[in-house]
Amino acid sequence: MKKETIIKDIIKHKQNPNLKFVLKEKTEAFASHLFYTLFDNDTSVAENIDLLEEEFQEIVDLACWAPGKPCGKIWESYLNELPELLRKLNLDAQAIVENDPASRTIEEVCLAYPGFYAIAIYRLSRPLYLYGLPIVPRLMTEYAHRLTGVDINPGAQIGESFFIDHATGIVIGETTVIKDRVKIYQGVTLGALHVEKSLKDIKRHPTVESNVTIYANATILGGKTVIGANSIIGGNVWLTNSVPENSLVYHTPDIKIKSNGEIKNQG
Repeated sequence: MKKETIIKDIIKHKQNPNLKFVLKEKTEAFASHLFYTLFDNDTSVAENIDLLEEEFQEIVDLACWAPGKPCGKIWESYLNELPELLRKLNLDAQAIVENDPASRTIEEVCLAYPGFYAIAIYRLSRPLYLYGLPIVPRLMTEYAHRLTGVDINPGAQIGESFFIDHATGIVIGETTVIKDRVKIYQGVTLGALHVEKSLKDIKRHPTVESNVTIYANATILGGKTVIGANSIIGGNVWLTNSVPENSLVYHTPDIKIKSNGEIKNQG
């Protein structure tokens, strides 16, 4: 087949005229610059705010190709939210310092903790999700997902002083509700029981009340599942039903020890 024919065939099968990967690249750069603006001491807030506005407008122009999308001038609304978002992020960082014996300073948390970075990009993306800005909030959280191993959908509702330790493998679905002072560890999934497309507008993910701790690799599923306040969910637990407040839920392994050719159970 001639090269000219191959080119024509490729063009014929490129069926998404609005699919521009520059949007992904610019969104990731915007998220990174935003993080620097809020946290890096050598980055001028006054200078970067103007640069961020320019980057944001480029992103909006690329993202809002469909008629009727709410892509008006939302930068001023978003800018007004940044001080409150930073206040919440400072509480998140402080929660990590207070709850992780390995952490020493706020600076260490902001520089080295993937869980904090994932929380930061989530919080910075959520107002854009609520504004109805297409695809950009998801691109932001997927950028953090790629860098940290933490997948937080921007639709999730997360309260103050949120603590993520070790981070890798955490999944928090779109309709998850997490209240204040919740702690979760690596491998935790807050997901849906069913994934039918018809459920897209229904609460599919669990609610976690305040002061709950969820240990590594626990899986909690279902939109009607509520983890009561002050509860502890142990590692490797699988939950699809609600538990009352002040609960302790744990998984008991079946341990078999091989000795002299015989296998004995040890609970």
